[in-house]
Amino acid sequence: MTSMKSHTYGYQKIIALFLTIFLCCISSDGFCTPKCVDTDGEAVIVGNDAPSAEVEAIARAKWSAIEQVVGVAVKAQSVVQNMALVDDAVSKQIRGVITGHKILNKENRKDTMWVKINACVEPLKAQEALTSLALNNSIAVFIPARKPKVVRETEDIRKGPHGKSERYGLETRDEFDETNILTETLIGKLTEQGFTVVDVAPTHAMDAREIENAIKSRNFLTLRSLMYKFLSNMLLIGKIDYTISTKKGQDIGYGISMPFNNVTVRLEYRIVTRDESGKMVILTAGTEQGKGLATNVEDATANGLKDLSEKLTPIVLDKVSQYIKGIAKKVQVKVTDITDINTNFEIKGILQNIAWVTNVEEKGMGEFIVSYSENTIYLANSISQKGNFQIVSFSPYAIRLAYQQK
Repeated sequence: MTSMKSHTYGYQKIIALFLTIFLCCISSDGFCTPKCVDTDGEAVIVGNDAPSAEVEAIARAKWSAIEQVVGVAVKAQSVVQNMALVDDAVSKQIRGVITGHKILNKENRKDTMWVKINACVEPLKAQEALTSLALNNSIAVFIPARKPKVVRETEDIRKGPHGKSERYGLETRDEFDETNILTETLIGKLTEQGFTVVDVAPTHAMDAREIENAIKSRNFLTLRSLMYKFLSNMLLIGKIDYTISTKKGQDIGYGISMPFNNVTVRLEYRIVTRDESGKMVILTAGTEQGKGLATNVEDATANGLKDLSEKLTPIVLDKVSQYIKGIAKKVQVKVTDITDINTNFEIKGILQNIAWVTNVEEKGMGEFIVSYSENTIYLANSISQKGNFQIVSFSPYAIRLAYQQK
């Protein structure tokens, strides 16, 4: 019976896979069909070695083609400072993504080699390649706010529910603000904590109505495409609405008129990430609200957003930090020819001061286990930036180094 169940489950997985591929290929203008684009690349000529520079320039042009086809808003080159190791990672990812290319033009510009190529890219494989370069600590933020805009304000005298004459009259229209007090506060706090934050709003990648529909319908395809576009591993997404709870001049009982506008702002949000298979995972979801008082209804809404940001910021930082700690991997770092304890302590101190290293454990002279929550390629790049290290060999779980003492 157990065997039959496992076979049935296996068939279900295979059928689901074929359905996914089929749906992928019939959507988004044939997303499985290769797309051909013209791109260019450039590389520095070192030691008069023009052929090697041409190979590098073609590799960069191929990567540019991948970015163009998938619609990446954040260039891969901006992910890390030193592209030496990343270029090697990119060349491995390109295999199978570029189905073919031809050189349209090339120029030897004294110190650099420039090439223009036509490259054909498979979009689905290109997205997978980009995923491998996404930073674990990169967060895309998109939380549009519906806010009131005062059109006309009058003093209408009317009888309130308690028989008192009220003086208020307010005509407003709704506006969507994609960059608002809440998003700016969150982005500032996340940046202070060392996260790489992408503000989606200025790119017009989505509008407020799209995001509202995506949240209501649990449209994870839309959310996943945003992650690919911005090379993000996490997405903080939501929408803000408001209610004018009490208007200025309104009778609130006991012969008292409300001296301020009282606005309540409400937020629905989710923090979404991807697992190793690319499946969408919700880290947390919830609702929060804030209240604001002011004589002007727009100022009251702004105060409500400030109150909301104070409540939401610690929740977001806590959830994101827990996730980053949870995905930290153990990387073996071995430094050759270390014979004295002082040098060993010096190297340990250097490793501990690298961003996103959470722990360094000594295993012997020149041998360390480093807990690192990012792609190991970035750890290797960070070490090489120190100047005293030369990378001898690299793999996702082991880095071998040579150390030059000052």
